[in-house]
Amino acid sequence: MKILIVEDEQDLARSIRQYLQNQNYLCEIASTVQQGREKIEYFDYDCILLDIMLPGGTGLQLLEELKRDKKTDGVIVISAKNSLEDKIYSLKSGADDYLSKPFHLAELSARVESVIRRRQLNGSNDIHFQDIKIDIQAKTVSIENGEINLTKTEYDLLLFLMMNKGKVISKNAIAEHLSGQSAMYLDNFDIIYAHVKNLKKKLGLQGNYIRTIYGTGYKLSE
Repeated sequence: MKILIVEDEQDLARSIRQYLQNQNYLCEIASTVQQGREKIEYFDYDCILLDIMLPGGTGLQLLEELKRDKKTDGVIVISAKNSLEDKIYSLKSGADDYLSKPFHLAELSARVESVIRRRQLNGSNDIHFQDIKIDIQAKTVSIENGEINLTKTEYDLLLFLMMNKGKVISKNAIAEHLSGQSAMYLDNFDIIYAHVKNLKKKLGLQGNYIRTIYGTGYKLSE
């Protein structure tokens, strides 16, 4: 799961990133409106943490742009301004949640999880494909009730494929999702091939569901 933290308080941004990374999220930081705009333009996120007061404008501007461009990223507005007007405006503008500073990181993590579950999993904690099950809360993968051990990258890759099952996912999209940077900075896709190969091996027969679409990418299908 990929999170964008748009926050100009560097210590807070780093604390949030460290905490969420320990929860197996892939996190990026933007500290200005322009940086946030550029990342949102080029990448998709499962959830965006959006501060209101930012250099170069406000987080609410980015929220309006997200909705105008019909982006489906989940959004939690975080703000030191404990204003009812800001909260109402944020929610009416399309934010999924609003959290006032100061807050406990555990609560923030719970709200991120809730937004992702509500928006992408219809409120469920589990995502299934054939005999494969991912428990989003526990961050575990099981096949026919037997748990298998995956690395964080393998877990993120499988979750990405399962949440896009039936779609052809390009190597570029996978590289950008796993690394958090544009695929143009990669010398080659050898690391992607290696992760896919290792994931298939650990899934056993279920690894056959990951189809290679030559010249394009991968697809999870029966």
